[in-house]
Amino acid sequence: MVGNIWKKKNTVPIRFHLLAEKIIVNLISLLLFYHQVLGKVGFNYPIFLTFIHYMVSWFLMAILNALSMLPASPTKASRFSSLFALGLVMSLSTGLANVSLKFNSVGFYQMAKIAVTPSIVVAEFIILRKMVSFQKVLALTVVSIGVAVATVTDLQFHLFGACIALAWIIPSAVNKIMWSNMQQRDNWTAMALMWKTTPITVFFLVVMMPWLDPPGVLSFNWNFMNTSAIFLSAILGFLLQWSGALALGATSAITHVVLGQFKTCVILIGGYLLFSSNPGITSICGAITALLGMSIYTYLNMHSSEQHSVKTNPRQSPKSKLSKENGDIYDDNGGSESV
Repeated sequence: MVGNIWKKKNTVPIRFHLLAEKIIVNLISLLLFYHQVLGKVGFNYPIFLTFIHYMVSWFLMAILNALSMLPASPTKASRFSSLFALGLVMSLSTGLANVSLKFNSVGFYQMAKIAVTPSIVVAEFIILRKMVSFQKVLALTVVSIGVAVATVTDLQFHLFGACIALAWIIPSAVNKIMWSNMQQRDNWTAMALMWKTTPITVFFLVVMMPWLDPPGVLSFNWNFMNTSAIFLSAILGFLLQWSGALALGATSAITHVVLGQFKTCVILIGGYLLFSSNPGITSICGAITALLGMSIYTYLNMHSSEQHSVKTNPRQSPKSKLSKENGDIYDDNGGSESV
């Protein structure tokens, strides 16, 4: 009973805890993944690297399952077709993102990431008939413009890489929507849903490998240092996927994207303040503008959550009951009390 009351009264703190966890794990994973594996190690096989990450995740979850530590599936589980579709879009979202990074500049990749936000808004309206308020649209527009100014320093791209980036946008948006919707609608835990969909994701990554990876992965220098770096990146990739699933289950697809853009701005400003990097005054101003838009979006989300909780848990004061008995009429907004 006490646990239920805690969950109802502290929904916002629980969500911020999950968001903070995702930020920390994302920062660690991003730095190690790109700088070590793709940079110093020179592992030029993005789909196979994604395959390794998911295989390690599957192995870790199998250990938890053998120890009876893996959360059980919900009593009324989702249909296999839904799980199959989620595993498919997950393989496309993660695999195509890594291939895009291989061929395109970071600026072009960031432009593709920015396009995910309006794609989610449109997809949720078409699929779920979910509307976004005008104020949130303005806040998201400010965020997108700020991120674009902060990160898009060049738009160099390879024709094949550009096609991959464009093909990645829709699966990425659908993937976030499905993760969030299935966890909240069907009561899946993040780990249980990962356990069910990872084998499907691994299968499609194997199918994609001959088409998108260059030949010669077996001739790579699999020495101890390189293998250790790849394996460690896979461990952090598992934590990244888990924290992302937790955040999607606690918030929404759009909030998850905004959080990813927040991470980008934090890395940029943090590098400028802590490591004396000089991205330029334009990039700093863009990052600050994006953070301002994110703050407004967060405030609007918290305000709408409070309004929703008030509507779902209405409480009548003795004064209001007496007023109704006396035939008095009060305006809902004007007659409410604020603490």
